[in-house]
Amino acid sequence: MIPLTHRCSIEHYAGRPKVVVMARMSEQEILERLREAVIRADGEAAEFSAKEALAAGVDPIRAVEEGLATGLREVGERFSRLELFLSDMMLSAEAMTRGVRILKTTISERKEMTKSGTIVIGTVRGDIHDIGKNIVSALLTASSYDVRDLGTDVPTENFLSEAKQTSADVIGLSALLSTTMPSQAEVVRRLVETGERQRFKVIVGGAPVREEWARQIGADAYGKDASDAVAKLNQLLRRRRT
Repeated sequence: MIPLTHRCSIEHYAGRPKVVVMARMSEQEILERLREAVIRADGEAAEFSAKEALAAGVDPIRAVEEGLATGLREVGERFSRLELFLSDMMLSAEAMTRGVRILKTTISERKEMTKSGTIVIGTVRGDIHDIGKNIVSALLTASSYDVRDLGTDVPTENFLSEAKQTSADVIGLSALLSTTMPSQAEVVRRLVETGERQRFKVIVGGAPVREEWARQIGADAYGKDASDAVAKLNQLLRRRRT
């Protein structure tokens, strides 16, 4: 059996195909394959390249951050420039998720790995949209966060109970409809009422959400898109630790 970490080509001898094993791939080549798989939204290629990375002994965190996540960030930048459709972004996010799934088990087994933080995230009560939330979750996972994704139409109390149970650092609230934005305010209000507002940072986002709304309801941060949300979370937790 030919190792996954070797390049191969098909040549023909006497009319018959023959596999020719070429040089062993470098780590950088494997990382590039991971990046390209996400850009092409090729889930199978992302999974295969993730297995190549593990077989070659590539650090799984590096495979996520410098391979898969790099590809998704590039797709996100193209989307921001209106060069891609939202559906393209979602397909790339799914490809990244498939690659992360392969690498995640190995990452979880590394006792020495330090998590960036624990994030409880979900789409608020009354809202069943999950596109933006899923992209943010994928990028947070790639950034070594412990992501507890509660899904869609999440009741306020579920955010609070999960955050307390997991000793979360941040609660992420997504709203894709203007009519469900008040549910974001409700979560912040309940944290104040229970005396736990200082225990958790709160970040809000979603298509109708703006910076002014975040300030109005007392949220700690607003993420205008997936990449911005990760950057804001990094800033929040960095300040908390200093």
